[in-house]
Amino acid sequence: MAAPLRIRRQLTFTPWLFAAPGLLVTGGFVLYPFVSTLVNSFTDRRTLVPGRFVGLANFRELLHDDMFWTGLRNSALYVLGVVPALVVLPLLLALLVRRNIPGITFFRSAFYTPVVASIVVVGLIWVWLLDERGLVNSLLETVGIGRIGFLSDQWLLLLSAMTVTVWKGLGYYMIIYLAALADVPRELHEAAAVDGAGPVRRFLCVTVPAVRSTMVLVAALSSVAAFKVFSEVYLMAGPSGGPAGEDTTLVMLVQRTGTGLTGRVGYASALSVVVFTVTVALMLLVLRADRKEEA
Repeated sequence: MAAPLRIRRQLTFTPWLFAAPGLLVTGGFVLYPFVSTLVNSFTDRRTLVPGRFVGLANFRELLHDDMFWTGLRNSALYVLGVVPALVVLPLLLALLVRRNIPGITFFRSAFYTPVVASIVVVGLIWVWLLDERGLVNSLLETVGIGRIGFLSDQWLLLLSAMTVTVWKGLGYYMIIYLAALADVPRELHEAAAVDGAGPVRRFLCVTVPAVRSTMVLVAALSSVAAFKVFSEVYLMAGPSGGPAGEDTTLVMLVQRTGTGLTGRVGYASALSVVVFTVTVALMLLVLRADRKEEA
């Protein structure tokens, strides 16, 4: 009886051997940094100085930090400006490119190109376009409108960064919608057309309900990505976040506070915990709203 028992134990242990590399990578690059950040958020640790436990002092300081509230405001505005566009526009784009017409493959590839392009390259291109002496302002001056401070005005800079985020994410979410649209029965559209429904009515009454779960997924993914935005604003506003830091986002504040030889790692960790908490709350809020609609 010993041999079958030993074989059974080996079969039970074998799956863990296959899972071990992935678990080690996850533990080393995800779990350990998360636990370390959580622990550091309760200390006054700096880059080259071991920290001591200070309890909730870092979180109490957050409440009186004007830059924290500025970063929270900008990150929230980013979510409000980006998410609706990334939920609706990729769906319309997917409906456009799913048609089998000559040359449609080229357009599908062209729309997806920004997704695979480096965000640094994309950001520098847009900075060149929107600079005070860039191509866009030169064209505006040519037609008599005058130059616009896309990168110097606080709100225009945020709007410009949102435009870059939407432009870069269109192709990615378009692919997700294309997969969802492929599962929508053609008979539903044909039946709606027979009943006299026009294209807009068919879109609202057939397409949208059929891909609603995908729209929720896109809303959740884009909400988290928008709240954690860093590269677009950093490249367009600079490390300081524009004049007086008015365009700083929460993740930019984390980077600026926690890096350097005198970086406040403990305080930056507390900021990171807030970012993590808000992103989880956003995910739960979107999922809960979807469940309420289903009910």
